[in-house]
Amino acid sequence: MSTSRAVTWEGFFNTRDLGGLPTTSGGMTSYGAFFRAADLRFVTETGWAQARESGVRTVIDLRNADEIRPTDTPLTAQAGSAQFAASPEGPAAPTAVGRFEVPLDDIDDIEFWQHVNRERLNGTPLYYPVFLRRKAERCAAVIKKIAHTDPGGVLFHCGGGRDRTGLIALLLLALADVEPQAIAGDYALSAEALKALYAAMGTADQQPVIQAILADRGTTAEEAVMATLDGFDVEQYLLSAGVTSSELHSVRSRLSSLHIH
Repeated sequence: MSTSRAVTWEGFFNTRDLGGLPTTSGGMTSYGAFFRAADLRFVTETGWAQARESGVRTVIDLRNADEIRPTDTPLTAQAGSAQFAASPEGPAAPTAVGRFEVPLDDIDDIEFWQHVNRERLNGTPLYYPVFLRRKAERCAAVIKKIAHTDPGGVLFHCGGGRDRTGLIALLLLALADVEPQAIAGDYALSAEALKALYAAMGTADQQPVIQAILADRGTTAEEAVMATLDGFDVEQYLLSAGVTSSELHSVRSRLSSLHIH
């Protein structure tokens, strides 16, 4: 099993292992349990073979149906982190890797997303607190699915692998009692990692716009993540949203098996 967070599988962008992060009890999160990633459209057969060799057995797609199976009808309100034009996936994942769709955004709630857009929260962790308050059942659905996946590594992704993926990473890492600074630091890695994806897609880097939005609020991405975590009881939050104690234990045990002695 690798002991590096870096992922260099062919065609994967903004992808990293959630292992190797410090916990508040002096432990360290397990490598190979969870991987976060961006759009998989560029993944090659070689890339999938590398992912499987690294232990990935399940892929969870957090995107909306229209992103996965594009239509000619635009969304009435752009939801959360649907930052990229939809396109088909690249070569299909091998049959030995299960794939599940658990859309996080709830794009049918037009009023909510209009509010998020109007307040210029999109593309930043500034939308995390309002989403967590309004969409607890959507967050719970993802955690429950993860809890019931087969043994092996779970890779979850959205379009950019930053916001929807970052929110699920935040919940998983908070469950494992990872230090808040480390959770914020993990989120921040996407700013640089996404440059290669933007280049591959012929899309302008969004980071200057995002930094301007955050600066207008007198904050940074890391500080916004830390603010989300401040006073946030992730266990009680997920239990109240319908995740069972045994499901929480299943998820936490995957990520919390390594300890420093």
